[in-house]
Parts: sequence; structure tokens; C-alpha cells
Amino acid sequence: MESASVRGRARPATGDSGSRPAVRLQLWRSDGTMRAAAGDVVGILCLVSVAAALDFKYHHAEELEAYLKRVHATYPSLTHLHSIGRSVEGRDLWVLVLGRFPTQHKIGIPEFKYVANMHGDETVGREILLHLIDFLVTSYRRDPLITRLLNNTRIHIMPTMNPDGFEATKVPDCYYTRGRYNKNGEDLNRNFPDAFERNNASIQPETQAVMNWIKNETFVLSANLHGGALVASYTFDNGNSATGSLEGYSRSPDDDVFIHLAKTYSFNHASMYKGTGCDNRQTFPDGITNGYSWYQLEGGMQDYNYVWGQCFEITLELSCCKYPPADQLEKFWRDNKAALIEYIKQVHLGIKGQVTDKNGNPIPNAIVEVQGRPHVCPYRTNEQGEYFLLLLPGTYVINATVPGFKSILKTVEIHNNTGNFSALKHDFTFPEVSIRSSAASCPKIPLYQELQWASAAVKPTLHVILVLMTVLLVIFQ
Repeated sequence: MESASVRGRARPATGDSGSRPAVRLQLWRSDGTMRAAAGDVVGILCLVSVAAALDFKYHHAEELEAYLKRVHATYPSLTHLHSIGRSVEGRDLWVLVLGRFPTQHKIGIPEFKYVANMHGDETVGREILLHLIDFLVTSYRRDPLITRLLNNTRIHIMPTMNPDGFEATKVPDCYYTRGRYNKNGEDLNRNFPDAFERNNASIQPETQAVMNWIKNETFVLSANLHGGALVASYTFDNGNSATGSLEGYSRSPDDDVFIHLAKTYSFNHASMYKGTGCDNRQTFPDGITNGYSWYQLEGGMQDYNYVWGQCFEITLELSCCKYPPADQLEKFWRDNKAALIEYIKQVHLGIKGQVTDKNGNPIPNAIVEVQGRPHVCPYRTNEQGEYFLLLLPGTYVINATVPGFKSILKTVEIHNNTGNFSALKHDFTFPEVSIRSSAASCPKIPLYQELQWASAAVKPTLHVILVLMTVLLVIFQ
């Protein structure tokens, strides 16, 4: 199995056979040809050395770290490896960044992330992200689609958010083990600030690291990989009457985009789109579900990303068995490979651009949103004055606002540009502004709870005004 996998990855994706006999024949031509061919051999051997190190098995902490370091050493200009923090037991939370500019954000290039193994005993995502890394680095400059994807996207991959839980799972089980939790016995997917209610969670080191990571990057799109079901679940996971929870569905302002994102994954997966679930009692039409419709979840990571991180995230349940036998991992990789790539491309949906002042300087914290779909925590520009809005094809009115100045409205026609690896670009300039917008942050309080309270408070006020107006009309008549 290993040798077949290595041959497949070493073979160029351009239709060239890539076989070793063809390379050996080239070595016996002229000196110039021989030198070029020798370089090809070195490149192929380099690819083989990386690929051969990644078998379809479970990689524990030391092996995972060694593999990521080996990939970075082999592809230093395409990758950046760093730890965003440490687990309770002191294990690094490794992230490998891939792209043409891996070490830092570049204006106009969106940031994407995959996070796996948040529950330590849900292991498939951990391993297929390692194989995704392997596929991306070995396909760069060989596969035109992957090359364009990496040239126009900065991709962050965290194979494990809960390394302690994975190491604590001594006896793999399809259903449940204590390894689900971190070392402090906390469920990390119930540990984030919640937009609907106070969950009084004691923020764990792993959670805080991810929160800091989200704050420091301009993430646009994300997915977190889980196990125990076969479905793509989308926000909101929690809800109240303001989001339609009374009807059993918690709807976000971008519900249409989330449905599209979930279907993008499920329809490109080998079987998720069938929606059959893992037993006869559980079915998911088209292989997707609104999180709240499935079951209510408080303090979840995908809601936190969307509300406070301005990042659209969905949850991917990839296996009915949480910790399946290692001999099934190759099939899981094949089943998910196309979906993983197609989902990344969706980071190029919609519109992007910069907001600048009259001197061309970027304006941070300017609000840029679509009329008719305001976010409870307004979406704002980053330090470079950039905004990214994921939108399906259609006509929209974009509202750019700098506090204290007149808003700028722009009607735009958006097409599906994912195949071009670039969202529609439109910049906004405020000719009267010559100062940087003041810093703005969204408080970590249950915002939708406050929204619901405000709505209830406004209604009596309007009612009183209408009564007074009626009285005045009667008097003056």
C-alpha cells in the first residue's frame, strides 16, 4: 500500500508518466539535458522522501511533529510552521501554513483554515489533514489547479487542537472515550464564549490559543473536522427566538451562504451527499444540517468564528466511527480528498477590497456589510483596511461606514469567481477622512441575548409613540 501511494504522488499531474525508466534515459543525453534531468531526479526523490514518511496510520505527537518539521524543511518557501500555543500538558498546537506567502498576510489574499481533532478521540480528521498537506506540497507547480490555489490563498492547517486527548485515548472506540476532553476534563467545543447565553466556561489553554489565533489573522473561511456522524453542519449551533429557534432552526444572516458551503463539501464527498447518516434513525437531506436543528450546542467554536472572528466556519463530521481502525484511513482520505480542495476554493466567493482615506491610507475598523444582512457584531476592516464578504452570485448593496462620516453605498453584481481564485474586488475611499478609525472590539457577552432584550424594549416605546400621536391628532381635530 505504501509503495503504491508513493508512486502516485511522485507522478507529475500534467499527464507526463513520471516513470523512473524515462528519467534514466534522459540522463544519457547531452550535458545540458543531463543536468536538468538530474535536477528532476533530485526533486522526485525529495517528493518520495516526504511521501514515504507518511503512511496511512495514526501519528502520535512526536511523529506528527517530526512530519510537519520535515515538510517545512523540504518546502521552506511554500510553508511556515509555528505553534499557536500549548495544551494543558505542554504539547505544542502546531499549525502549518501553506501558500505563496506563507509567513505573513498579503493584501487581497484570503486566509483559510482547517482544524481537526478538537475532540481527542475523533481521529479521522487529524490524519486526513496530514495527507492533505502531503498532497498540496507535492502537487504545487505540478497540478495547475493546486498551484493557482496556493498562489492565491493562504491555507492554515492544524491537525490537532487537542493533542492531550488523543494521547489519552489508549483504547480506540467507535463511540466515546475520555479522550474526547482535554487534560482538565473540558469539552473544547463547549468552551468558547457564546453569542446567546452565558456559558460560564473556564477558558482552556487550547481554546484561548485558538481565540488569539483568530484575533491575529484575517480568517475568511474555515472548517473543523469531527467524527461520530457523516454530515456537514452549519451555524448557528445555539439560538433564541431572534434567530428562529422556536421553529427548530437557528438562522444566521448568511444562511444561504452556509447552506452552499455545507453542500459544497457534502456533494464533493464520496457519500455524504446521500444523507443516510450512520443508522436508520438519523438522516440528513443532502448530507447537511443546521447545527441547532440537529442538537443545541452552547459555547461552540463555529458560532464563535462567525460572530467574533468574522470567519464562516462549518463543522464536518467525517466518520460514523470516532476512532476507526487504521486500515480504513486510506479510504477516508479518498472519500474526502476532492471535498477538502473544493471547500477551500469557496474562500474566493463574494467580494473583497480595501477602505482608504483621502490620502490612500488604510482605515482599520471601518464597517463593511451588505444591506439587509447585518451581523450582531458588525464586520469591520482589518489593520490594512481590508474586508472580505462571502456572498453567493447576485446583486447586493454594500454599505461602508466610518463612524462620524456619511456612509458609502455601492450596488454590485457578484458572480461565482471561485474558479478564478479571486472574489470580486471593490475598494471604498472616504474623501473627507484623514484620520484612522478608532479601535473597535466586540464584547464577549451573549450578544443575541442583548439583541432580544433590545427588541423587546423598543416595542413598548413605539407603542407609546403611536398612542401619543393618536391623542394629538384627536386634540387638534
